[in-house]
Amino acid sequence: MNYYSLNREAPNTNFTDAVIKGLAPDRGLYFPKKITPLPASFFETIDRKSRSEIAFEAIQQFVSPDIPESVLKTIIEETLSFDFPIVKLNDHISSLELFHGPTMAFKDVGARFMARCLGYFNQNNANDITVLVATSGDTGGAVANGFLGVKGVNVVILYPSGKVSDIQEKQLTTLGQNITALEVDGVFDDCQDMVKKAFLDQSITNKMQLTSANSINVARWLPQLFYFMFAYQQLHNEHDDIVFSIPSGNFGNICAGMIAQQLGLPVKHFIAANNANNVVTEYLTTRKYHPKPSVQTISNAMDVGNPSNFIRIQEIYNNDFNQLKNNLSSYSYSDKETKDALLEIYEQYNYIADPHGAVGYLGCKAHLKSHNNVHCVFLETAHPTKFLNVVEDVIQTKIELPHQIKDVIDKEKVATKISNYKDLKAFLLRS
Repeated sequence: MNYYSLNREAPNTNFTDAVIKGLAPDRGLYFPKKITPLPASFFETIDRKSRSEIAFEAIQQFVSPDIPESVLKTIIEETLSFDFPIVKLNDHISSLELFHGPTMAFKDVGARFMARCLGYFNQNNANDITVLVATSGDTGGAVANGFLGVKGVNVVILYPSGKVSDIQEKQLTTLGQNITALEVDGVFDDCQDMVKKAFLDQSITNKMQLTSANSINVARWLPQLFYFMFAYQQLHNEHDDIVFSIPSGNFGNICAGMIAQQLGLPVKHFIAANNANNVVTEYLTTRKYHPKPSVQTISNAMDVGNPSNFIRIQEIYNNDFNQLKNNLSSYSYSDKETKDALLEIYEQYNYIADPHGAVGYLGCKAHLKSHNNVHCVFLETAHPTKFLNVVEDVIQTKIELPHQIKDVIDKEKVATKISNYKDLKAFLLRS
């Protein structure tokens, strides 16, 4: 598979190079040159396939020939070592739980897949690779866990001070070994801008090999298409028209779902459920795309004012606004509406959601008002205990901590504070 830059001012490259570079030399995101739909028989026989078989057939074209089939199958088996259950709330709404991995967030899939790909590419390389990643919440913990102990790979995570939950912070600041956390005086967009700037800074890249584990990296982004396939496998015998409502921040998750649709997955529609960071919601109303500084909310992993992956979504639909709008709706919700939804889900269905899942649930409800013949699946992207203070305060119920959380809650935080790009550059060059 060849990949091209969406800025179209860099040479095409292969999967290996796209993963190792993360971002193209012209600052563009990489995108697959061609997407070949899977045969209809793939979906007709999906009930007879294991999760690993589904994932292998779905991702193979994007990594071939750079990763041999036998290696890819091993990577997939190790990546998908946990469940992806559908929990039905009522006849029209279900939750797809993506929090059963080691850090209890949907990003475990992409982080584990990418870590194993990078480990394979770097196995005979004498030089280390530095993975530079910005996080608004769950990415940092998932990447830290996925890359922990991977030979020849060092991970540097930037996160906004005071704007991730206590548990999220513990997951990315307590592992040690090849994982370093930088606590940034700013918001997520500041972290993301610093990461992008470092990639283009030759005084850094001439001395060290940088790559990113944010969803700008194709190996982090593309595997997220797996669980849309897994949801379809569980639901298609009961529901003909399936719609996904995705809590959306940097838009990598929903973009991966759209790639699954390009592969032939019979999905009727996508809903981008936003919090107060509603750049895309406004765009679909006004046709004007105006990135703006992010604002802090209780669904912090979605606190993104300039979502990187939206350009990939526009590419999927040939930059045709009407084609995009036909396939994508977007709604925006306040913290109060999110809390009200958390309580409603708990009281009506005896189900405990996290704030991000609650926003996705609200997206389902909005869509069903005018499309009551569909089944809407919202993505429950993180375990509610990662947002313990908010959720317990709303539902007035104590939540038992799962072992993944107990393992880190009492560990000591280790992080280096930085204020600006100059600080990041100095840190990297003395590392």
